[in-house]
Amino acid sequence: MKALGIILAGGNSSRMRNLSEKRAISAMSVGCSYRCIDFVLSNMTNSNIQTVAVLSQYNARSLNEHLNSSKWWNFGRKQGGLFLFTPTVTTDNSWWYRGTADAMWQNIDFLKKRHEPYVVIASGDCVYKLDFNKVLDYHIQRQSDITVVCAKLPKGDDARRFGVVQLDMDGRVVEFEEKPMVAKSDIVSTGVYVIRRRVLIELLEECNEEGRYNFVTDILIRQKGLKKIYGYMLEGYWSNISSVDSYYRTNMDFLDREVREYFFHQEPQIFSKTYDLPPAKYNAGSKVTNSLVASGCIINSTVENSVLFKKVFVGNNSVIKNSIILNGSYIGDNVHIENCIVESSETLLSGSTYIGEEGVMIISEKKKRYEAQEMNGEE
Repeated sequence: MKALGIILAGGNSSRMRNLSEKRAISAMSVGCSYRCIDFVLSNMTNSNIQTVAVLSQYNARSLNEHLNSSKWWNFGRKQGGLFLFTPTVTTDNSWWYRGTADAMWQNIDFLKKRHEPYVVIASGDCVYKLDFNKVLDYHIQRQSDITVVCAKLPKGDDARRFGVVQLDMDGRVVEFEEKPMVAKSDIVSTGVYVIRRRVLIELLEECNEEGRYNFVTDILIRQKGLKKIYGYMLEGYWSNISSVDSYYRTNMDFLDREVREYFFHQEPQIFSKTYDLPPAKYNAGSKVTNSLVASGCIINSTVENSVLFKKVFVGNNSVIKNSIILNGSYIGDNVHIENCIVESSETLLSGSTYIGEEGVMIISEKKKRYEAQEMNGEE
């Protein structure tokens, strides 16, 4: 493909509450088997984009560990590859990334040394499938300066979390409002853009000279009347997980057969880093219905309408309903969990009850495994 990829994976959101204390949003576990960034990485490799740069910043350790080998997404090539950029102190600059445009400007040498004529810019916190070749063809056909990939606002989502777009009959962007209080359209930006590489370099340098740092507000919105900006409508499933409610809803969507088939079985496939773990084990007394259970789990109780990630242990006579249990959690005996997200590596003591009565409850008590054993009289 005649484009290189840039993934903006450095952001954080207060709407994720304490779920983002351990990791960047792009590293959040999704759909039992994936991290959020796997979707955009897979879309890029499936579109034959050979060179991809990931710009990370906030709580990047978990994300960096996930990306420690590019082979999982087939970027381990002699030509191109997967590049990971974090803020770097130099003689000319000691800033952290001050915004999406600043993140790209601080790595502008990478853009200048490449030869691809186009750049695909995408955020790392969305769940979707997209052939970027079709977007690039649309971009060239319209003779667009910047193409914004758009989608219908998902049901139940708040338009104030997104950039709201209005298009004319030809698909040109006539209005772009970033996180408006009152939305005038149900079409939102997905955070995916196509732009010519040389144009991007010029715009980033102009932004930096003027002390502007955000790609949407300082480039897209300001250039709306000067540049030809078109919108490309994304068909199919799309979700942004930068809030607790949207993260919970996205994982619950994977319990829908059509969504599961779309991501798990239909081409093109979604790739992720794999782990050598035994298959999930269902002992006598377990009852699992309409749930996703990852490898390495041991189940001894009732699980309904829930998503359990890797190496989760569920003790005897417990009940888990409408919940998400993240990696490595230990659920003791006689525990009742409903409408909750259990943080990774948590230990829930025997006999405890957690019910999210007003929205989704996040369980993050930071109990150590040995403390639970001592309180149960075990060594």
